[in-house]
Parts: sequence; structure tokens; C-alpha cells
Amino acid sequence: MSNEISGAAPTQTLYQREGAYIPRVAAVHDLCGYGKCSLGVAIPVLSAAGCDVCPVPTGLFSSHTAFPGWYMHDTTNILTDYLDAWKNIGVQIDAIYSGFLGAPEQVDRIRDLYSMYPKALRVVDPVMADHGKVYPTYSPELCAAMAELAEGADILTPNLTEAAIILDRPIGDAWAGENISDDDAHELVEALLGKGTKTVVLKGIQRGDGLIRNFVGSQDGAFFEVNNELLPYMLHGTGDLYCSCLLAAVMAGQPLDEAVRFAGDFVHDAMIVSSKQPQFQDRGVSFEPLLGKVCNLLK
Repeated sequence: MSNEISGAAPTQTLYQREGAYIPRVAAVHDLCGYGKCSLGVAIPVLSAAGCDVCPVPTGLFSSHTAFPGWYMHDTTNILTDYLDAWKNIGVQIDAIYSGFLGAPEQVDRIRDLYSMYPKALRVVDPVMADHGKVYPTYSPELCAAMAELAEGADILTPNLTEAAIILDRPIGDAWAGENISDDDAHELVEALLGKGTKTVVLKGIQRGDGLIRNFVGSQDGAFFEVNNELLPYMLHGTGDLYCSCLLAAVMAGQPLDEAVRFAGDFVHDAMIVSSKQPQFQDRGVSFEPLLGKVCNLLK
């Protein structure tokens, strides 16, 4: 169960769904063979919300990086030709949703997409760090490029560590996702908005009181909190699932506050489903039995 805690929630609708039209979303993420995350999450969730998902694969992984011996193939060298081919056949895109990137040059390809589709909604999930640590494939150059990309987002969904990187603040134990006050969260959100982001969802704040908090702020001055029960385990891919569900609700025409509530509730419920699977803490978040809830967004 989620609750709005402080401030007035913005009720603006970021995407106007029109009739029977099926919107197209360019999903700029890696493809992971085993361990539910990235395109393996974005494609089914957004498809269930009635979107045509057009993948732009930033890398190919044998498994997510929590497994030993994972293999990665960097797709940077193919992306210019890949997107030029879209341009040549007149592909139309309504939203550009980026997540994990494999190299700094891939930020330039996302900017190419922004130039190709200037009216498309820009959603940036700056997947690069968590719990005070940068992911092993991320160089300082890639983190800096991701921080620049965040400045042009219509929706930005960092965790606490990623917010610190974007704002060029030292990371470590202080940015591990716990025990920051409402005032500190407000300050971080305002600082991110000050860099040009239109809407910020600061994810995953924990205070040891059995709740996990997401703080939301927008350029119109709104600031509010939505929380959920904090479950006693962590799962790979929940960040990807959260942002995919948030965008699914937005593309279904839901207002921002409802979209944030939906995403938090869906991830909470998917984590419970996951806990009933064998080796669930390795395989990632399982959400398939819940996809009907995403379909219901269109009703």
C-alpha cells in the first residue's frame, strides 16, 4: 500500500493518449540473457501498456553482473548505422527511454534520437550505481556522460548514489540509500531540477522504519513522497521494473502522481511473487503473473 506523505502532488499528464493510437517507445537499454532486467523488463511491461517497444540495445550480456563470469558485448559501433536505418524508413517515436549504457559514446546516440524526435518524451533512468558503489562496467567518463544526459530529461529516476554522481558529490557510505531526511531529499531533488530536469523521482530512500520512500519533484514546485513496505531482501532488476512501470502508466495517459504510486505498488507486489521462486535472489525480479495490472492501466 502506498501513501502520499508531504506536499501537493502534481497532477499533470505527461503523455496524452489518443483513441486507438499505439505509441512507440525507443527503449535504449542492454539485453540480458539471464537475470531479469533492462530490455527483458522494459519490453513486456511497456507492451502490456499498449506500447510498441522499439529496442536500441546498448550491450548484450550473458547474465546480470551479480553472477560470476558474465560476458558483455558492447554494441556502440553498430548504433549509428542502426539509427540511420530508422531514419531512412521514417520510424516515428513518441518516447525515448534510456537506461544502462555501455560506453560514453552511446550518450551521443541518445542525443541523435533527441534530434530525430524533438517532441518525444525523454525518460532517463541513470543506471550506473547503487548502495554507494559504481557498477563494474562504468568508467568515470561514462558516469560524466550519463550526468550530462540527465540534464535534458523530462523524467529522471535516480537512486541516491546516482543522484550524488549527477550532482558531482562524493559517493560512499553516505550515499548508500538510507537515512536522509525529508529536507535533504528535497534539497537533492531541487538540485537535480536546477540542472534542467523537468521531473525527478528520487528512489529507494530507507530509514530503518520498515518503509522504502520515493521523493518526487517537478519544475512547477510540487514535491511529494510515496512510500511502500520495505521487504527484507533486495532483488536485481527492481529499478528497471520501477521505471518501466512508471513510464507504462505515463504512456497509458495516467497523471504523474498515479504513475508513481502504480510503479511502487507493482514493484512491491512483484518482489513478493519473486520470493516464491527457486533461487529468487539470484534470478532477479519476477513480474510475469502481474502483467494484467499493467494492461488494466488502459481501462
